Amino acid sequence: RPARPWSALDLVFVIKGGLAGGAVYVAYDQGLLGSGTQGAEAFRKAQAALPPAIQEWISYTGWEVRAVQPHKQLPPIPKLEFSPSDSWNKGVRMVMSALSVAPTRACEYTAEGWKYVKDLVK
Repeated sequence: RPARPWSALDLVFVIKGGLAGGAVYVAYDQGLLGSGTQGAEAFRKAQAALPPAIQEWISYTGWEVRAVQPHKQLPPIPKLEFSPSDSWNKGVRMVMSALSVAPTRACEYTAEGWKYVKDLVK
């Protein structure tokens, strides 16, 4: 059986796989797959590096603001105020809270259901 030639779909698959593998490697290398403190530190590094990188990219592409009037300028780049560890902890607390009241809620809903069925049967 002859080997089939490479198709465009094969090339797309290889490119996407390479990009995904590269993204996982960069995430691991930057400490994003480590502990929460490592992730928070990587996020702080990204916060510090992002505005200069955006400015460099804008100047490179020629999308600089050439204001005809001095008062018409772009607004400043917003500060990112986000803590991954706080968000994770909030999510864990919400899930644990829901799980702790689940038996009580199940009993309440069951009682309401039985009452509804009894009222229908009457």
